[in-house]
Amino acid sequence: MNVEIITIGNELLIGQVVDTNSAWMGQHLNEEGFDVIRITSIQDTADAITAALSEAVSRVDVVLLTGGLGPTKDDITKDTLAAFFNSKLVFNQHAYDNMISYLKGRVKGINKLNESQAYVPECCEVINNPVGTAPVMWFDADDKIVVSMPGVPSEMKLAMTKEIIPRLQARFKTGHIMHKTIQVYNIPEAVLAEQLESWEATFPNYMTLAYLPSPGKIRLRLTAKTANNEQANKDFERLTGDLYQLVGENIYAEEDSTIEVLLGASLKESSTTLAVAESCTGGNIAHLITKIAGSSAYFKGGVVAYENMVKQKVLGVEEQTLISHGAVSQQVVEQMAIGVKDLLQSDYAIATSGIAGPEGGTDEKPVGTVWVAVAGDFGVLSACYQFGRIRERNIQRASETGMIMLLQQLKKRSPHV
Repeated sequence: MNVEIITIGNELLIGQVVDTNSAWMGQHLNEEGFDVIRITSIQDTADAITAALSEAVSRVDVVLLTGGLGPTKDDITKDTLAAFFNSKLVFNQHAYDNMISYLKGRVKGINKLNESQAYVPECCEVINNPVGTAPVMWFDADDKIVVSMPGVPSEMKLAMTKEIIPRLQARFKTGHIMHKTIQVYNIPEAVLAEQLESWEATFPNYMTLAYLPSPGKIRLRLTAKTANNEQANKDFERLTGDLYQLVGENIYAEEDSTIEVLLGASLKESSTTLAVAESCTGGNIAHLITKIAGSSAYFKGGVVAYENMVKQKVLGVEEQTLISHGAVSQQVVEQMAIGVKDLLQSDYAIATSGIAGPEGGTDEKPVGTVWVAVAGDFGVLSACYQFGRIRERNIQRASETGMIMLLQQLKKRSPHV
């Protein structure tokens, strides 16, 4: 069943607000068997709304709109929908009661602008919106479904979860969709695609593969459209096993989670702790880890050793090592990892030292050169990477690489990680 999403608002087009609604709706609709074939962002004008809606209903069975339902003059979605469906705005008691219930205790009185939100196209069905004043409107005409929702993400998500998706499922009998995501790193997309040609050729005809690249890593998303969940799971298992035979050393996860979440879960499961020593990443690893609620259960802390003196005085890096090899070297980054592990008495440690850029590189060590080390009961492991010339990207890639290196070691100890 095909769906089109239309997001309304000038703020989306000028970059003042990022459209997260479409991404959320696309993901959840896909999980329930609906195919989102187009997403469009348009102006707050009657002409733009009418044109987009006319085109959409000619292509798909379901059109979902968000935005333009506020009480101010620039919110014209309701008026435009009324004209589109040859209807008129009428007072709706359900919409009014919903608005009063939401505003009770929040404002002293109801003004005319608030009251205007109780007027909706006569031909629509009003769906309750317990977390806002704008009504959710359901239009059913000529075997087409058009739903207009508020642009506020919390209001849209609740309406979609509690009302819209269940209604669409009841109306359209969609097949079940299953996904499996496998994450790999340190292989360029073109190289990986070439390596996996024969593997992809073994897919059953109900399954597809998508490459979802980002700097330094790629998510492989397997999608199965079938009612036979048992067979799909068997095929997922077979294909995953075959993939490990091809690029097993580069696989770091079999689920669609961030690296810091995966690493945190692994540390928590094994009741072990982590410390970090960061030079070129400037505390970014610690930042990523501590964004996760409950990370205090496994994260001891970190040292941002940006200056060589800090590397020496706090982490115990030998002065002669710095003189002989320089701060960006295998010897220094390994001593940093050991030093912070001993200092904070953690089970594991990650250390980084490199040239993030855009300046500071040499012929021997150009911008983007980063040494990463991990330390633990396996000893100390280190590797050198050449990431590129973009500072922010180098910092992020070095941070993620350090966490992946440790996660790989933890996976060897537990097949469930």
